[in-house]
Amino acid sequence: MKPIDVQVRGSGIVARTAALALSRLGLGVTIDESMARSPSAAADVRAYALNAASVALLESLEVWQALPMDARTPVYDMQIEGDAGMASSLRFSAWQQQVGELAWIVDAPALEAELDAALRYAPHVQSGDSSPGHGPATLQVVAEGKASATRERFGVAFETHDYGQRAIAARLVSDEPHQGLARQWFRAPDVLALLPLDRPQAGRGHGLVWSLPTERAEALLALDGAAFEAELTRATAGAAGALRLASERAAWPLAMSRAQQVVGDGWVLIGDAAHVVHPLAGQGLNLGLADVASLARVLAGREAWRGIGERRLLERHARERDGPTRAMLALTDGLLGLFSRPEGWAKELRNRGLGLVNAATPLKRWLTGRALGL
Repeated sequence: MKPIDVQVRGSGIVARTAALALSRLGLGVTIDESMARSPSAAADVRAYALNAASVALLESLEVWQALPMDARTPVYDMQIEGDAGMASSLRFSAWQQQVGELAWIVDAPALEAELDAALRYAPHVQSGDSSPGHGPATLQVVAEGKASATRERFGVAFETHDYGQRAIAARLVSDEPHQGLARQWFRAPDVLALLPLDRPQAGRGHGLVWSLPTERAEALLALDGAAFEAELTRATAGAAGALRLASERAAWPLAMSRAQQVVGDGWVLIGDAAHVVHPLAGQGLNLGLADVASLARVLAGREAWRGIGERRLLERHARERDGPTRAMLALTDGLLGLFSRPEGWAKELRNRGLGLVNAATPLKRWLTGRALGL
């Protein structure tokens, strides 16, 4: 039997983007979705912040342009607040940074739908674990997420540090317009983010991501809608207006994880199968899409005589991604450690830091460039 070039294992955004990107290289791709998420009666409330590099990748695949306008909302400003009672804040502006927008907030179900549509018309892509007339794949791209069974079969250690926290996500509607402003509160012991998103209501919608200690998160999840909204109002001090739930609430445990090995003979781990970060910086999906872009570049630039599954070739991708991945893991873990400490000295340090960064325009511009993927 003739071998298929690439088998992508996974069902999410990173897996679908990888299948589409590698098929654009003329490689035959099959998608194994056996690790697909279990069907759920609850609506999908996920919303992601995408940087310029991620948007550029999706544009090159002609997916970004197909997204409905209300499924992608530009972020023009970002406001970060410190501990209550301490005059500290940090504001980033697209105008000051001389960019069109700081990021885009994207409706996850809409992005998955457009990726599916693009894959249906991709000439080199076939769905299913195997295709008639084809043998094993030359290269397995593993994008099954943090619970990857294939990674376990390869015997790759997946080091995990449990933060003892859960993230609560939901869609909200405010009585005030969001004006493209993303808000974030860093306090001990929680991190709360309101992401402007024109779904479910144009100009007034928000995606909520609220990271809290597990016990506190469970208590909030047990509240009815009105009581939960009252807690949100207290937590945000009404800065974003009166907020009401426009969806069910979802929650998941938070941890930092990293695979000790991301490539081998005929396989590569990408996305959450390779690394998991805390959502406080909104960079999880950006890391996964950067993995896709790197892998596609390495395969496109290989020598004509070199096979796509050769470990020495795949190690070029591993080297390219090692530094940025380690840096993001260290950044998110360090920020969480600093902002979760309740001691007075820690509060003073982090709140003074916010003020100092806010006053240092060159540093703000550098930080913005790193977040944008520029």
